[in-house]
Amino acid sequence: MTGTHTRGVLFVHSAPPALCPHLEWSATAVLDHDVRLEWSAQPAAPGMMRTELSWVGTVGTGARFASALRGWEHLRYEITEEPTASTEGGRWCHTPDLGIFYAPMDASGNMLVPEDRIRAALASASDLSELRHELDKAIGQAWDDELEPFRYAGAGVPVRWLHRVG
Repeated sequence: MTGTHTRGVLFVHSAPPALCPHLEWSATAVLDHDVRLEWSAQPAAPGMMRTELSWVGTVGTGARFASALRGWEHLRYEITEEPTASTEGGRWCHTPDLGIFYAPMDASGNMLVPEDRIRAALASASDLSELRHELDKAIGQAWDDELEPFRYAGAGVPVRWLHRVG
């Protein structure tokens, strides 16, 4: 691997069992080394599976994961990529009902809301209630609301760090 390195986590909050091998193949392709995920039942969605993968890779690995998972409608997942000294981090969220949401992140882990999202919220809101609604959209609140029960269902699951040196 060449370039600036960062790390992140792929949280698959719910996936149909039939997709699990495909997700492993996708992770293998993104990280360019063999990946075997430890799957467990997802209590928040009976019949679905969940897993977590902590990774180390070049900047942009989070975006490559998001691209690799694009179009798999039955998945709920989050991807985080930590910022580096010269790059912002990022967070990608996906649910079957909402699709995908992306937000850049700063060095402290705060979501950055781009100026155009704030201007759009201000332009479309006619009162405080509408402004609150528009700002909630800008920060991906609907994704957080939908994913929260799946996050709690995964509490206590061990995390494995995967990295490749050389």
